[in-house]
Amino acid sequence: MDRFVTDLSNMEDGATTPPAGRERLVVIGNGMAGCRAVEELLARDPGRYWITIFGAEPHVNYNRIMLSPVLAGEKAFDDIVINDRAWYDDNGIRLIVSDPVVSIDRANRLVQSRSGRVESYDRLLIATGSDPFIIPVPGHRLDGVISFRDMNDVDRMLTAADKGGDAVVIGGGLLGLEAAHGLTLRGMKVTVLHLMPTLMERQLDEAAGWLLKSALEARGQTILTGADTAEIVGEDHVEGVRLKDGRFIPASLVVMAVGIRPSVALAREAGLAVGRGIQVDDHMVTSDPAILAVGECVEHDGQVYGLVAPLWDMCRALADGLTDSPSGYRGSVTSTKLKVSGIDVFSAGDFSGGEDAQDIVLRDAARGIYKRVVVKEDRIVGAVLYGDTADGAWYFDLLKKGEDIASIRDYLIFGQAFAQGGGATDPKAAVAALSDDAEICGCNGVSKGKVVAAIEGGACTLDAVRACSKASASCGSCTGLVETLLAITLGDEYAGERTVRTMCKCTSFGHDDVRRAIVEKGLKAIPQVMQELHWSTPDGCSSCRPALNYYLLCAWPGEYVDDQQSRFVNERMHANIQKDGTYSVVPRMWGGLTSPKELRAIADVVEKYNAPMVKVTGGQRLDIFGIKKEDLPAVWADLNAAGMVSGHAYGKSLRTVKTCVGSEWCRFGTQDSTGLGVKIERMTWGSWMPHKFKIAVSGCPRNCAEATIKDFGVVCVDSGYELHVGGNGGIKVRATDLLCKVETEEQAMEYCAAFIQLYREEARYLERTAPWIERVGLAHVQQRVVEDAEGRAALADRFRVSQSFSQEDPWAARAAGHESHLHQPLAVAAE
Repeated sequence: MDRFVTDLSNMEDGATTPPAGRERLVVIGNGMAGCRAVEELLARDPGRYWITIFGAEPHVNYNRIMLSPVLAGEKAFDDIVINDRAWYDDNGIRLIVSDPVVSIDRANRLVQSRSGRVESYDRLLIATGSDPFIIPVPGHRLDGVISFRDMNDVDRMLTAADKGGDAVVIGGGLLGLEAAHGLTLRGMKVTVLHLMPTLMERQLDEAAGWLLKSALEARGQTILTGADTAEIVGEDHVEGVRLKDGRFIPASLVVMAVGIRPSVALAREAGLAVGRGIQVDDHMVTSDPAILAVGECVEHDGQVYGLVAPLWDMCRALADGLTDSPSGYRGSVTSTKLKVSGIDVFSAGDFSGGEDAQDIVLRDAARGIYKRVVVKEDRIVGAVLYGDTADGAWYFDLLKKGEDIASIRDYLIFGQAFAQGGGATDPKAAVAALSDDAEICGCNGVSKGKVVAAIEGGACTLDAVRACSKASASCGSCTGLVETLLAITLGDEYAGERTVRTMCKCTSFGHDDVRRAIVEKGLKAIPQVMQELHWSTPDGCSSCRPALNYYLLCAWPGEYVDDQQSRFVNERMHANIQKDGTYSVVPRMWGGLTSPKELRAIADVVEKYNAPMVKVTGGQRLDIFGIKKEDLPAVWADLNAAGMVSGHAYGKSLRTVKTCVGSEWCRFGTQDSTGLGVKIERMTWGSWMPHKFKIAVSGCPRNCAEATIKDFGVVCVDSGYELHVGGNGGIKVRATDLLCKVETEEQAMEYCAAFIQLYREEARYLERTAPWIERVGLAHVQQRVVEDAEGRAALADRFRVSQSFSQEDPWAARAAGHESHLHQPLAVAAE
């Protein structure tokens, strides 16, 4: 559906008189709280109210929690829509968009919108949410200063990110860190300014805050705590931020994420009782019995909530009240989960402790795990988890219920499975032990009981559970819990496999199905695949075309011709595009070795083309930055003249083979690691793969080449060579698994070729070796590569055949004036 649903305003046309016996319910606010309240009401008594919803934005209802993944490029707007247009139509709801209510006439029970539209009501629901707080420092009204609350803010940030440059995020809370993460992924240089000494100080203690700060800094962000903003500098547009200590941080974009305030102006002008928020009772009724309020705009029993879980509790209580149920809202104990990709953080309750509290702490620095549970009188009152948040729901459940934990205190910090098993670990039993009202999905407020009821009602797959309960339909962090509940509830009837995840929205087929069809049906062209498998989009999209291009190359080497326009921009340009529009060029250095001739050639290129920087990479090569697009062919020609070929630093392919000096120079070296590394690199360079691939050869167990965090690693020992697979040194570090031990260089090279080919043939596009091995299991890889000698030889032979068609230097072809794609239209989005 089109994101900007401007024609939704037509939905108000038609009857303006409700059917007999139905009361008029007008909802001010088309956000998560207002629509969730309507959903709860429809579930209880679908024919009771005639509903009109006023929205300030030009959209249907969407999940604001998921704005961060949209900013980060992980989701599109369509992916975060909660209620599409059909939902409004199917339920007879009149939706009026881009026309907020500006006044309430309580005496005559009328509301008036900005356009002048007047609607009468029997019951009015105010769900206006909250407004971002903008620090009133000098310059806060400059162009380029924005908040982070809705899709309009995201669009403005994306526009700014497209131009590159520096960004400042003021506020190191949940929202600010998510904004900083998204802008970093979009290529901006981001500085986070936080007034307090600890990030997310309302949710994290000092230790967890320090771990979070360190992790974010490792990702390239600059985090300044204790930073007090004095002014935002600029004439007509933001130029930077000056702190009260005199420091100046340049920026073309400033994101204010310092907090929110309940949006109460409309209620206050109508004469409703307002404190910090619109004051309501246990059924969300305001000081006017005909008017209710729900969400971030309300104050209940002196409390104002800015997290989503309390909103769901309020909506249930409101719907109960409107359908004459006696139950009501009693307040909420809140928990927080940070949704910055790759960083798991959870907190709940009061972790400040005190004289009468005890801390139970687990620290595992090597794994980046920190857990702290605060206990008073044998009851949990607070918890902070960093790095491993799997037991967050269990701790939160114990906290809410105030359960006595004396009997499990010795095991408490190790998690639910360990504690409830008296030291044994059984994750399935741990989930089974959760109470029915334990929260499974925080994004959508779904309890264990609701998930189980959905499964027992016929939802026998993950997608089916998502469709009818919304559990795991948003951020996906609770998917494992939902799958465990499927296994517990269905028993042997549940196969334990997730429903097939399609390649993209163009097809209903998953990656494995497409690969199988390409081989079985002899499909050898992208249009042929799309025709045979009934692609819904004639030309595909930027997700499926690169994957299809790779699958065809892998299946039919020498027969399928690489489709350059179905590659990412870096692979088309054979260089890495930088945020300023220039490129970096990385020539290959076999095994990390170089020569005076090569070094002179690099120095000459740097001077001739005014490259502003040369950097030694982690793969023992030299990276030349700042090369203009039009100079690339000439740069390649100059490097080719010195015998240097592309290092494929841009490709889903072999990147580097890192070596140490081995037995030739090092007194600890057991084998010629440098020589073997060069042989392996000459055998494997130019090979297209599902994702980037790194190799290392270390000359002894001291492992100076870091072979045990590479996709394929060789560690030389006195008796031969240890072969390691599936390592990753990225955001989530993964040490390799030991594949086997061999005696000769020839064996090491054959096993390497066989492993690579197995990965090429079985992994899904954009799947690194680490998640692939975790998915298929190390035993499967060992069976195919180690135990099956005939199969291993066949894999290695297929790799060599493929290499005979792949090992052509793209720089040499471009430099020699062969067919060039430099000026063809860029049909696939850049990475």
